[in-house]
Amino acid sequence: MGKVRRVDLVNLVMFFFSSQVEYWLSEVEDELIEKFGPIDYKSDMLDFEKYTLYYNKEMGEGVKGILLSFERLIHPYQLADIKNMTNEIEQRYAVKGNRRFNIDPGYIHHMQFVLATTKMWPHRIYIGKGIYAETTLMYINGRWKDYDFTYPNYKEEEYKRELEKIRLKYLEKRKKFLR
Repeated sequence: MGKVRRVDLVNLVMFFFSSQVEYWLSEVEDELIEKFGPIDYKSDMLDFEKYTLYYNKEMGEGVKGILLSFERLIHPYQLADIKNMTNEIEQRYAVKGNRRFNIDPGYIHHMQFVLATTKMWPHRIYIGKGIYAETTLMYINGRWKDYDFTYPNYKEEEYKRELEKIRLKYLEKRKKFLR
């Protein structure tokens, strides 16, 4: 029989994307900080539209995104609540049902990058409150490895490089926490 162990805390990450990223992030950044704590990393601007045009009708052309990392570590069980909070923020700023931005929360653990979603798919695990979790990338042999089902943007090296920067920040925070 396996022994139940203490679960590692993880690094909260959000991918914030829109056709007007800087504007909308400036509008909601204080609320994100109020709810989730200080932001300790913002990625370079990342192209998103080249991977999908799915959001263009809702948000307009030229969709780009920024990965955000939060200073405070979280327990993985909090992900469902966090996803519901970010959904509520998106809806509050929506116009006639169209979101102006999307906030995709997830977390980095030293071995994986996990995203939250409301959509069921065979490789996703239900974590409660209407939310599923997807292991989007795994960290193995010193690099991020994607899966067949990984979203196309997260298969790209520019995204993996940004996630690696956040992972290194997480490892430093984790060391302090484990002392």
